[in-house]
Amino acid sequence: MLHVDIPTLPELGGLVAERNPACVSIYLKTTPRTQDIGGAGIMLSNLIKEADAQLEAAGIDKRTRWAVTEQLEEVAGEKEFWVYQANSLAIFATPESNRCYRLPTHLEPMVEVADRFHLKPLYRAISMPQHAFVLALAENEVRFIEVFSDMPAETLHVAGLPKDAASAVGTATVNTRSASSGRQHGSEGQKIYLRKFCRMVDAALRPVLAGRHEPLILAATEPLLSIYRSVNTYPVFAEQVIESSPVRIPDHELAERARPILDERHAESIRQFVELFEAREKEGRATTDLAQAARAATFGAVHTLLVAIDEVVHGRIDEETGELTLSDQASADNYGVVDEIAGRTLAGGGRLIGVRKADIPNQASLAAILRWAT
Repeated sequence: MLHVDIPTLPELGGLVAERNPACVSIYLKTTPRTQDIGGAGIMLSNLIKEADAQLEAAGIDKRTRWAVTEQLEEVAGEKEFWVYQANSLAIFATPESNRCYRLPTHLEPMVEVADRFHLKPLYRAISMPQHAFVLALAENEVRFIEVFSDMPAETLHVAGLPKDAASAVGTATVNTRSASSGRQHGSEGQKIYLRKFCRMVDAALRPVLAGRHEPLILAATEPLLSIYRSVNTYPVFAEQVIESSPVRIPDHELAERARPILDERHAESIRQFVELFEAREKEGRATTDLAQAARAATFGAVHTLLVAIDEVVHGRIDEETGELTLSDQASADNYGVVDEIAGRTLAGGGRLIGVRKADIPNQASLAAILRWAT
């Protein structure tokens, strides 16, 4: 099982807003296989040394450097924490705090020192289209399955998840002639029981899915399919379903049927963005220009932002005016400006989609749809 804790939007907002001369961002590969986690610990030790060297090169005093190192070494020394990992780990440290997020994406090791955190790899994890959950729902069986892009699917144990409809509603069978009230008969009585069953499934999943961003895909047949749709409370519920009884379908096959749905969801979100971008561009409300996007994001004018997750553009953006200054290379005095524009977009209530550069209009570093012309 991947032990994933992608930040919620409020948590992400806190990371975006953080300002400190000694902000350290570390990303490294990990593994959910506990027996193989030792290499990640060694890599983190090396990255901590590199972070300290970058802090020294940036002119940070020894006392502050020691405080940051202590925060990072605290993470490295938590043995229980290292037992439960995913594919990558993100660590954000200042002299006063450290925050860690276990990610499903495969990220290359890196260290970034600046006056704010480097968050673009985190945006990639949030936008990742190949991590999802499948709810396999039938009258006599319920499974909650985690689906990955490059690892076997796995049924997760969920506390309180009903095993079947009849035992959940306290009857020998849901195919009874009447509901407990005695007034509903035949199929109507059955639907009353099934709706109660579906509400119990939804309630059990609620704490597990709280704060998550991955799609939930339903595998079911009628009438459960329509009933569960009507009672679901998870906001990232996929419209497309696996319309088949999941009873005799193994986890790996359900995962294979789910992946095309994930691909289509991601492709559709890009298609919709491009169509709207082309329409808004004619109205002066869309741009691929970095300087214009920086100003717009600073003043909360970006509605939706498409960003290239495989590129870094170095520079700075003025906190008040949004004026962009580009740099030829990375240093402690600058940061990734696309990353910063993305952060300001989120802080302003905008939507973010991370894609490959080839998917962005004009193959630019970003494309922004604006709330108003700037």
